Amino acid sequence: MTATDPPASTRYPAGGEAFPHKDLTGISELAPWQILYLLDEAEQWVELNRQRTKHVDALAGLTIINAFFENSTRTLLSFEIAGKRLGADVVNMHAATSSVKKGETLIDTAATLNAMRVDAIVIRHASSGAVRLIADQVDCPVLNAGDGRHEHPTQALLDALTMRRWLRSRGLEEFNGLKVAICGDILHSRVARSNILLLTALGAEVRVCAPPALMPAAIEQMRVTPFHRFDEAIEDADVVMMLRLQNERMSGPFVPSAREYRHLYGLTQTRLERAAPHALVMHPGPMNRGVEIDSNVADLPEIDGMVRSAITGQVEMGVAIRMACLDVLTRRARGVPGWEPLA
Repeated sequence: MTATDPPASTRYPAGGEAFPHKDLTGISELAPWQILYLLDEAEQWVELNRQRTKHVDALAGLTIINAFFENSTRTLLSFEIAGKRLGADVVNMHAATSSVKKGETLIDTAATLNAMRVDAIVIRHASSGAVRLIADQVDCPVLNAGDGRHEHPTQALLDALTMRRWLRSRGLEEFNGLKVAICGDILHSRVARSNILLLTALGAEVRVCAPPALMPAAIEQMRVTPFHRFDEAIEDADVVMMLRLQNERMSGPFVPSAREYRHLYGLTQTRLERAAPHALVMHPGPMNRGVEIDSNVADLPEIDGMVRSAITGQVEMGVAIRMACLDVLTRRARGVPGWEPLA
């Protein structure tokens, strides 16, 4: 079996072979069947989270640190809720109060966290590759909550879970042939990168659309079709995923103005009519309403029982995916049968 080939007789192997990784630092490290395994594992947590009692003791006695060197609302809260619902002790570490602000190196920070004998570390950092650097220095599992412009794997997983549940509600199952348009600031978006890696691995047709200044060079090498005209990019698309302008990562003016950007690249109801009649609208948040997406599109109601805007649904799936990742990555430390320590 190679890293990219699925098992011959089953959807994925039994026990720890289903996810033979210590860490989750990027979608690029995962085979398609490993992605599907995490999606399947998350389904049980979707159901738990919809019950009145939303707590299990699967991670009781374990300590998880959320080390966020960048500001976050959705991702931090989602990981905190996920850990607590699984019964773990969760500690949030914010960059403003960390020793990094006093000049401590990232390697020393990793050594400090490792010495505390924590059971998992969730890291968000402004530098691409920082999470992998820490993962290589600590004994416990490390989960990437976003590193620079590199990756945001759990966001791509929750987006995929959202899409798959939407597909199943329409009597469909597979991603193969699904037309997904990702539109906005592609250049600075780790969400776009992780989604591209995941969706193309599962057989989706991915289009990316951005102004020339916000389109990465040689993006075609990621097996996507680039567009600069928004109307062309979303023609007959099954899913339209909008991204915000990441002004905090821009060192100069990449677009003339927010008003001009909305005119050319904002998702309006009129523009959405170019997509497939059933098209699903997505956005990882935070949204800039009236810039990349209009409120009447972001808040589209169900039509004939069919979800049109999945933006709040993505948030719900985020908790379930992060519960699944924390559960799976700590099974070896918890001595779950079949999950022997990695060699």
